[in-house]
Amino acid sequence: MAVILNIETSTTVCSAALTAEGMVLKHFEEFEARNHAALLSDFIKGCLDHAADHELKLDAVAVSMGPGSYTGLRIGLSEAKGLAYALDIPLIGISTLKLLATRVMFSTLDIDPEAIFVPMIDARRMEVFTGAYDFALDTLLEPQPLILDENSYADLLATGRPVLFFGDGSDKARQIITAPNAVFVPEVVPVAVDMLPLADLAWNRRDFLDLAYSVPAYLKSFQATKPKKLI
Repeated sequence: MAVILNIETSTTVCSAALTAEGMVLKHFEEFEARNHAALLSDFIKGCLDHAADHELKLDAVAVSMGPGSYTGLRIGLSEAKGLAYALDIPLIGISTLKLLATRVMFSTLDIDPEAIFVPMIDARRMEVFTGAYDFALDTLLEPQPLILDENSYADLLATGRPVLFFGDGSDKARQIITAPNAVFVPEVVPVAVDMLPLADLAWNRRDFLDLAYSVPAYLKSFQATKPKKLI
């Protein structure tokens, strides 16, 4: 198995983890981060120091590619690209939506094998970034921005299969989705330690990003807001 540095900055959580042989060797995380740029550099240094102390050679860098925070994603990918370029090692991109789904799949929940996994990342107001996957991570709903209403996910819910909603956008869905097969899983956030299985899979498949041209999966264009008047 490869020694991989995993970086996750797509939401308010900032985290990094060093993994190898199916294990997390070192990890750092801050769940209410306000300065990803400063925190991430220290987290990465801590992981690299651990690798050096144990004479481990880094084989790849994996980074969460979104969707999520524009600023957070840019910071994470910039750090990952710079490190991969400097060390001449591959860069692995991980879907934040699949990362959330994997976290739930590997939880202690007794999950029906027919369950549908619906990650939801808050995109302000009643909008979320979302998608849907089965247990094999096959896509049932393409990643997209979605404005929630009473008809959201109707096709998935009509299957009668358990539909698991989770992520920091799912609280908004709980208010309007009342189907009996809708299950809301609380406190699911993307963190670097959960990137391990997806990063290892990408490494085994040699599924690497282009260092020059890879960009985050924003899913929609950035819209700047006017600053509030101080007086």
